[in-house]
Amino acid sequence: MSLKAMAHPLRLRLLELLVTDGPKTASQAAGLVGDSPSNCSWHLRKLAEHGFVREVAGASGRNRPWRAVREGLVWGGDEDQAPASVADDGVADLQLERELQRYRAARSQRETESAEWREGTGLDQVQLWLTAKEAREFRESLAELFASKANRREDASQRPDGVRLLSVVLWLAPHGPLGQRG
Repeated sequence: MSLKAMAHPLRLRLLELLVTDGPKTASQAAGLVGDSPSNCSWHLRKLAEHGFVREVAGASGRNRPWRAVREGLVWGGDEDQAPASVADDGVADLQLERELQRYRAARSQRETESAEWREGTGLDQVQLWLTAKEAREFRESLAELFASKANRREDASQRPDGVRLLSVVLWLAPHGPLGQRG
């Protein structure tokens, strides 16, 4: 998948909409993102060309919903993936900035949240000494945990009372030299 396809802000909004709200037709999406159905349809086709979305099977005519292929975006972690281009890095930076804005907005409203929500959310940070194999296993374990809640995206009946949409960001980024036993 090429992140170059994500270079347009409307495409980012459309993909985010499909991830958070589930399948939508171009007309439904247009009403929610404030754009025309024809423009949304064109951008959804561009996202499909790059593997980010696909049409829901069995739909036809104008009533063709689109769905996100994944619940989130993944950068790296694929040994067959070509090195990121400058454009891909720029889109990744844009998406990371969007997530930081979400976190900052939530943090600024933290005092208005219930104690239950303040205890259940926040920022956790740790530095771990891991081998490359351990880092991959760690990432895969967390991906499995994320996937365990994925059914709630498209099937609202799976969402328990009191559920809220949360942003979860994980990065595993090596820094410093290779460590040695000391």
